[in-house]
Formats: sequence, structure tokens, C-alpha cells
Amino acid sequence: MIELAKRAKALKPSPTLALAAKAKELAGQGKDVVSLTVGEPDWDTFARVKQAAISAIERGQTKYAPSNGIPELRAELAKQTSSQLGVTYDPTEVVVTAGGKMIVFAVLQVLCDEGDEVIVPAPFWVSYPPMAELAGATPVIVSCGRESRFKMTAEQLEKAITAKTKILILNSPSNPTGEMYSREELTHLAKVLERHPRVMVLSDDIYNRLTLDGSELAPHLLHVAPQLRERVIVVNGASKTYSMTGWRLGWALGDRTVISAMSNYLSQSVSCASPFTQSAMVVALKEGDSDVTQAVTNLRQRSETAYAALRAIEGLDVPKPSGAFYLWPSVEKHLGKKYRGQLIKGSKEFAEQLLNHELVAVVPGVEFGAEGYLRMSFVVSEERWKEAMTRLARFISELTT
Repeated sequence: MIELAKRAKALKPSPTLALAAKAKELAGQGKDVVSLTVGEPDWDTFARVKQAAISAIERGQTKYAPSNGIPELRAELAKQTSSQLGVTYDPTEVVVTAGGKMIVFAVLQVLCDEGDEVIVPAPFWVSYPPMAELAGATPVIVSCGRESRFKMTAEQLEKAITAKTKILILNSPSNPTGEMYSREELTHLAKVLERHPRVMVLSDDIYNRLTLDGSELAPHLLHVAPQLRERVIVVNGASKTYSMTGWRLGWALGDRTVISAMSNYLSQSVSCASPFTQSAMVVALKEGDSDVTQAVTNLRQRSETAYAALRAIEGLDVPKPSGAFYLWPSVEKHLGKKYRGQLIKGSKEFAEQLLNHELVAVVPGVEFGAEGYLRMSFVVSEERWKEAMTRLARFISELTT
């Protein structure tokens, strides 16, 4: 009999990918499913980036690359991030690998020991807690409610820190809420961190240019506390801003000791990111600003339309997001009701019944550590969003007490 490792037994699949797979399965059966599950832009990778990859392949850039990334890309990332954050990074303080997800995983692997604690503000991206556990650490979940717009306060951070705390994870703009920390809020958090020099920060900036409030870039911890530079690992990637989810390219910048350890870890695991993908990313960084600006302009227009349509549905409390491409409506008023005799105990049952009967796929808030909410990705066509809202409104209208 095969005996799996304890870590394998404890693992469960990513709920967002699992729900997306179920939606695709139903669509494959000929059903008209509207999927609002996956955090994936629906605009194509920019033409200049695709052409750069093709050209790189034709030049023969199809062999192994350095485990920490090609020099040209690390230089451009150091230059861009230094400009954005107002602190200076050297290319030796940059590591590149196959996806932002693997970068987060590697940060936790090289920093955490058995018994360490990782502070995870909730709502959180679904993979943070399992990744911390796989690194031998204990995720310390801090619930952040609507009174703080789902963001951790300085008081909450101070209370959560113990002698075992190793890392604080910050994600702004947030997946799943779309909320951004303000400079003032980050300043308060920084003051707490200054009192606890052992605590590192994993700053997940994957949505930092996808802002909906008119700003060019999300406020950052290093904007207000550059003195924390050596303790902050900046994480980003190509997936969201450049609509390159399938290209699998992510990076981190930070203290050379951590970056070197990550490079060694990645050399023994994924080896490297594909060289032609990295060459294409160099072009994206050098020439893609106009493409990003246009994509963000379109995203803001769509967010307004999507928000208005969702807010018009009776019985939903919908916070207006500041960034990313998600809406985070509360369905708390409908929990405990029934749909065609089936009890809606929580957001999971709500999402299941909505998919089974109205063929609209959403992710239940409980998967993000916050019961009573749904995450909806609005990067679908306006026509499909309107259809989803019609079905959602119909579903809610049939709920009974």
C-alpha cells in the first residue's frame, strides 16, 4: 500500500483552479456557463511581446537559462522596480523563475523553519496558507473585516506578532477584495514593523499597476518606509499587468542573501524560466508602457460598468474596489435561506447552487478566509457580465426563508 507524505495528504487543490475546471467541464458538455472564477485578464498578450518571443525562438533561445534569470531581464527589473519604489536595486538582487506563484513559494521555503509563524491577513489569496505550511511554518490568520475595508490595521499586526513570527504577507491591491493600502495605513504598519526587527515582509505586488482609482501605481510599504528595504522581499510577475498568465514568469527583489538562497533553491527545483519568455519580457518592460496604459484605461471602464450592474441587484452589499479586477460582494443576508428546498448554509453552498442551476461560476469567500462573500472576476465581456448578473438576480429572487 502506498503511503503518501503528511504534507501531500494535507494538501487540497487550488479552489479557484478547481472551480474553473468544473466550469470548463460543464461548458464542454454544451452548457452555457459564465465563469467569473479565474484571476486572468481576457485581453491578449500584447502583440509586441508575442512577436519578441517568436523572434527569440527563431534566434535559438530555446536552451537552459541561468537559474536566477537572464542578465538583460534582471537589469531591466532592477531599473523599473528602483524607479517605482524609490529605493535602489542591483541586478544581483533580482531572481526570476517560472511564475509569481513559484516565487512566493520559494520565498517561504528559504526564510521559514519549522515552528516559524507567517502572518496572513484575511481575506487572502488562497495559496498563501498552504505554501506557509509546506515550508514548515504555521499560518497565523488575521481576520480583517469591512470596518477596515478588509485591510490589516497596525493594532492587529502588533497583536499578531509573537517571538515565532518570521514573515508578514502583504498583498495590495488585494486578491480577492481589490482593496489597496493607503500611504497612511502603510506608515502605521511600518511603525509596528520597526519595533520587531526579526519580521520579514513578503510584498506581493502582482496587481500594483492595475489600479482603478486613477493612480499610476499602488502605494507601497517602501514608499513610506525605505529603511525597511533589507527586510522586504518584493514579488511581482508578468501574469496580470501584461496578460501573460500562461507564460509563467515571476520575479523577486530584495536582500542579496535571500535572493541568492532563492536562486539556489530554484536551481534545484524548476531550474529556470524559459529564455524566450524572458527575452519577450525585456521587450515588455522597455516598450510596453503604452500597452499597459491602454489596458488599465479599459479595465477602469469595465470595472465601473461591472460594479454598477452588480450593485443594482437587491440584497447585495458591494464594496467598490481600488485595484485588481475583482468584485467582492457580501451575500451574508442570504445565508440560511433555501434555494428550491436546499439550504444555503454558507458561501460555498451559494456558489455551488448558483453554478448548478444558473451556470454562473464564482469563488466562495470561505476559500479566502472570509465567510459570507463571493469573489467575481469582472474581466469578461460586457455582454457575458450582464448575462451573469441577470442569472444571479434570478437566483437570488428564488431564495426563500
